[in-house]
Amino acid sequence: MEVVLSAPRGFCAGVVRAVDVVELCLERFGSPIYVRREIVHNPHVVSDLRDKGAVFVEELDEVPDGQRVIFSAHGVSPAVWQQSHERGLIVVDATCPLVTKVHLEALRYAKEGYSIFLIGHKGHDEVIGTMGEAPDVSILVEDIERAHAVQVSDPDRVVALTQTTLSVNDTSEIMQVLKDRFPNLISRNDICYATTNRQAAVKAITNEVDLVMVIGAQNSSNCNRLREVAEAQGVPAYLINGPEDIQAEWLDGVERIGITSGASTPERLVDDVVASLKPTSVRNVEIVEEDVTFLLPKVLR
Repeated sequence: MEVVLSAPRGFCAGVVRAVDVVELCLERFGSPIYVRREIVHNPHVVSDLRDKGAVFVEELDEVPDGQRVIFSAHGVSPAVWQQSHERGLIVVDATCPLVTKVHLEALRYAKEGYSIFLIGHKGHDEVIGTMGEAPDVSILVEDIERAHAVQVSDPDRVVALTQTTLSVNDTSEIMQVLKDRFPNLISRNDICYATTNRQAAVKAITNEVDLVMVIGAQNSSNCNRLREVAEAQGVPAYLINGPEDIQAEWLDGVERIGITSGASTPERLVDDVVASLKPTSVRNVEIVEEDVTFLLPKVLR
């Protein structure tokens, strides 16, 4: 059996930054350091940071007054910022800069009188945060059906923003429907470089493999999109947290297995999965080299 690894895969610059923020806060300020929600969507990353002293909470009312709290890479709404100020919390913002860019776009267009279509997934932390910037003029568009049905008061002043971790192909189709319906639409494709690269990389190996394993969390948007991209190419694809999730029947008659991992998946999990498969050979297929880095928050520089 051969394993074909797609690259780039694994941690993106925003995830590296977010994890570094938690670890540096623990080193400099000591425990406890509170983190609102999962810093990134991966249980292994969260567990590792919890073992180092991070305290993960769902909401700010679980954080004692005046304590230090980190906001996750997915960003938060202005209401959460306001609550932190009222509680006297010391905030360290680990929001990915590419998510912050979408927040700023939402604010800008709302102030200019536009209605905002946000293409994304209901309930995702990133979507909740972005829509919170301009809730009165933001409309969530989850799929093509919604794109065909959505209405606004002024069809000539509309803008479409996107969640950063969407399917490139699906988003393009939704955007086209909106453009057809609203000829003056301003379209801002905010899908991030890491999401785009990982989807292109897994697509590049699908014609060489019998199945694809995507390593990552079930609640990770970008991991689920990677699985869907592989399936759309006609290859069976499975999203797994680690080697313990592999089912023997998947491997019947399989000679080549493609492996990728989401933007919040540690590379050690890829190593563990490969080792469990005991392949006769391992090949890395890299379509582009990533060299993106982001500055840390000022308080940690």
